[in-house]
Amino acid sequence: MARQLVPPRPPGPRINLALAVIGQLLPGLFPFDPLIFGQDIARQFGDIAHYSVGPLHVYQLSHPDLARQILVEQPEKFHKPQLLKRAFRSFAGDGLLTSDGAHWKQQRKLMQPAFAPSHFAAYGAVMVAHALQLVDSLAEGQPLEISATMARLTLAIVIKCLFGADLTEDTEGVGRLMGPVLDAANQRLNSAIAFPSWVPTPRNLRERRAVVKLDAMLHGMIRARRASGGDHDDLLSALLRASDEESGIGMSDRQLRDEMMTLVLAGHETTAMALTWTWYLLTQHPDVEARLLGELQQVLGGRAPAVPDLPNLPYTEMIVREAMRLYPPAPGVAREPIEDVTIAGYEVPKGSLVTVNSYALHRDRRFFDDPERFNPDRFARGWEDRVSRCAYLPFGAGPRVCIGAGFAMMEARLILATVAQRYKLALRSGQTVVPMQLVTVRPKHGVWMTPTRRQNPSGNN
Repeated sequence: MARQLVPPRPPGPRINLALAVIGQLLPGLFPFDPLIFGQDIARQFGDIAHYSVGPLHVYQLSHPDLARQILVEQPEKFHKPQLLKRAFRSFAGDGLLTSDGAHWKQQRKLMQPAFAPSHFAAYGAVMVAHALQLVDSLAEGQPLEISATMARLTLAIVIKCLFGADLTEDTEGVGRLMGPVLDAANQRLNSAIAFPSWVPTPRNLRERRAVVKLDAMLHGMIRARRASGGDHDDLLSALLRASDEESGIGMSDRQLRDEMMTLVLAGHETTAMALTWTWYLLTQHPDVEARLLGELQQVLGGRAPAVPDLPNLPYTEMIVREAMRLYPPAPGVAREPIEDVTIAGYEVPKGSLVTVNSYALHRDRRFFDDPERFNPDRFARGWEDRVSRCAYLPFGAGPRVCIGAGFAMMEARLILATVAQRYKLALRSGQTVVPMQLVTVRPKHGVWMTPTRRQNPSGNN
């Protein structure tokens, strides 16, 4: 019987590991932009491309059908990659972000009820209340860096909604602790040569000190809730009540801590960046902002929004979705095959890194007309039927789709509707806004904006 010939690896760029390391050590001399790199690969080499960084073989997928194969049709053949686990496990432990297999399935099942729509009214009220606090704190004409402002806001919201704790006064301190954590994770995730978390580099030591303080905060919440014995309408109570159907054993303090840490990170950073880019794009498109204000005036008439208003604010949702198309909070999805698999006719060995480049996919003219243009109308009613399945992946897809997608979309819309009615945010002149891939897609130098109070709460100037 003739042996079936396996096609060679897909085409792709040649990566010089020595130059990659030098570029990492001397970024000023050898700048590297992962967002441009991924887009260039998609444009030059097509729907599937291969390159290697040292011993690691990377397969980049840039077509929705291939994304669907690994995320939706054959998810059991793929796990979260070891690269991602090494990047996040030092602080996220075995939470949903890093776990796989039976443990992941059990944890996902235990956590799912806390994100049911029945909780959304209570969560929405918290979101609006915190957004109004932000509005009251703004000083007209006083510039603010919007990504940091949004991060403080969403961090306070996620802690209150999910854990029933109000850390408004200490949000800035908690945010400062998250900085070293994200910085260390990014270095391990995106560097050609990354030191493990246990190596006592200055970056790793800063992360370790921050995690110790965050652990104390989270374990304090757990101890206080266990001691109180009371029931609250939040995620922590749901997790404390949860138990295995067969054994009846509940989650340990360590399991609770891991899931809380994961949600504190994922539950605020991604939404904060989605809102940051939304505000930036509105400053560049006054026609879109005017239409947004018209919708808010018609539906809300100057009052604060509430969850029942959201179905009547379709353009508000369209703006958020389009902002996440151009600047997806997570620039890609990564998986590692646990067995040899075939993708697009190529044999992809077990242990390879398979990535779906959402940033490039969202800007592919095959799937989005005039893809570089900010056009919220592309997400008008029925958009799911017009956009290729898995061409739009701000929250991933398949069994591991973001558990908090509904929470995040509600939060972004309520904050946008609350703040936009009361303040106009103008981009401060003289700055260049450049997207940068870290754990999320962030503005490299921040985005400085100047707030101007609208003459009346209807949103009209």
